[in-house]
Amino acid sequence: MPQYVYKAKDSQGTLVEGVVEAAKEDLATDLLRERGLTVEKLDLRRTETLQFRFTFLQRVTSKDLVVFARQIAVMISAAVALPKALRTTLRQTDNEKLRTILMDVANEVEGGGRFSEALAKYPKVFNAFYVNMVRSGETTGKLDEVLTYLADQQERDYDMVGRVKGAMIYPIFVLSMILIVGVVMMIFVVPQLVSIFQQSDITLPIMTRLLIATSNFFTRFWYLIVGLVVGAVLGIRWSYGTPGGRRFFDAFLLHVPVFGKLIRYMIISRLTRGLSTLIEGGVDVVSALKVVAGIVDNEVYRQLIMNTIQEVSSGSTIATAWHGNKDLPNMVVQMVAIGEETGQLQKVLDRLTGFYTREVNVMVENLSRAVEPIIMVILGVVVGGLVAAIILPTYSLAQQM
Repeated sequence: MPQYVYKAKDSQGTLVEGVVEAAKEDLATDLLRERGLTVEKLDLRRTETLQFRFTFLQRVTSKDLVVFARQIAVMISAAVALPKALRTTLRQTDNEKLRTILMDVANEVEGGGRFSEALAKYPKVFNAFYVNMVRSGETTGKLDEVLTYLADQQERDYDMVGRVKGAMIYPIFVLSMILIVGVVMMIFVVPQLVSIFQQSDITLPIMTRLLIATSNFFTRFWYLIVGLVVGAVLGIRWSYGTPGGRRFFDAFLLHVPVFGKLIRYMIISRLTRGLSTLIEGGVDVVSALKVVAGIVDNEVYRQLIMNTIQEVSSGSTIATAWHGNKDLPNMVVQMVAIGEETGQLQKVLDRLTGFYTREVNVMVENLSRAVEPIIMVILGVVVGGLVAAIILPTYSLAQQM
């Protein structure tokens, strides 16, 4: 938290000096006025200047939000007033950006504002789902329960994403090393061997000729390869920023072998969990769908939800809007139809969430087991090909000598 050195006068006109912590200069001035001081001079402490400047580069992680929600929930359940709970939490938070946000939120709440509205000012940190759940907790008087529930949900999401990322670290690392070693050999090692082979009259095997041709291409047109790679990356990033491009890439990811099914199940799990949580919190179905559309990070499913909102607003049911959609398993549509007919939609969505969460966990575990032998096969083929392309002509050359 930035610190400000101040000079001020108290109610008796005595000059006092000190240091005050605040997110911004105007907030520091407000804090000093609340203490009955008239500010004459206020400067940002030099040791804090660099840290303050780079606060905007920090990001608030899911782990930070989980800890924040749990701390606030515990203090509220212990009858601690919300403003005091916020002040206590921000002092215990290591993330400077979150501390700055919580300072502003605490000031808003102390000034009579609603907690949910203060959080809504920071949509990049507290999304619509988070804000709506907090709002429902304020309305029902169960804010501590809602915050605990949010912490649990975020912890599950964090754990699920962490499992998927953990399963991908090993194959990405190995494949990256294969690519780097291959490029180094093509540029530095193979050209040295080519000069030796060219001085002999041996007939080079097809694998060696392919290796030499590839090496020549890399050494002669490396700038073209770099340009194509950079252009492809920039082109993909630009097209992903357009509605049509993002929909194309999101649809493509859903049809990638193995990973497409995993991504699909993760999205369905998040969709059903979000709907269930919001409906349980007293949010109507249309509003819940609008919120969920913002937390489903896939353009195909977001468009599906937006179409569903239109049909539900016109009097249709969710199951009717989802019927025949290829991006949703038949089980989901049938279960939702049963939930709407029986008035148990929230419970049905809970069961679907549990089912698809377990499916994701099983798929991640199976993927972790399957990746290692696949990588070993790829590594064996690449290394074997390189060895054969280099050893075979070397062996023929040795026989001639």
